Amino acid sequence: MNANTNAAGNAAGKSSIKKMVQIGMLGAVSVILMMFEIPLWFAPSFYKIDLSEVPVLIGAFAMGPAAGAVIELVKVVLHMVFKGSTTAGVGDFANFLIGCAFIVPAGLIYSKKKNKKRAVIGMTVGAVFMVVAGCFLNAFVLLPAYGKAFGMPIDALIGMGTAVNPAITSLTTFAVLAVAPFNLLKAVIVSVITLLLYKYISPILK
Repeated sequence: MNANTNAAGNAAGKSSIKKMVQIGMLGAVSVILMMFEIPLWFAPSFYKIDLSEVPVLIGAFAMGPAAGAVIELVKVVLHMVFKGSTTAGVGDFANFLIGCAFIVPAGLIYSKKKNKKRAVIGMTVGAVFMVVAGCFLNAFVLLPAYGKAFGMPIDALIGMGTAVNPAITSLTTFAVLAVAPFNLLKAVIVSVITLLLYKYISPILK
């Protein structure tokens, strides 16, 4: 083993440590942002938007989609540690999948050619995946899990949606009229903020 090999190994080790620190830092910032929630007028009160995906998306753009997924996982795990879970982790895992549905496609598309156009395309594709995944997982995983956790039948949860929008009368209409616009609005807000911040934050991460 020569000096060049040792130097390369040391550089790779330092790079890995730096990446781990950045992932942990971005995950921690995401957890803090989860504490600031904004209620919406078109969805039941338990649907609130937060900006926790902004650091995750910035990390995915700067370090790749795999790093973005790990940051999302760190965020979910830390949130469970500090806030606990009312659904034995089922709801948290579903939220992790919904976050990854947005972050991973966006990060993957951007990684192929890093420019603003690719970033916009990536976030648009990610938003579509997030809306679809959000509707499916809310209808078949999240809402049943929360209903069971709080001892509420699905009809009662749907009724909370009906109170906000009379057109919500079933799980399908709940997903289409409450969950879909919720995730679409969140994706748009996160995307706009990321575009505004990324050029200032990415040099620090790189």
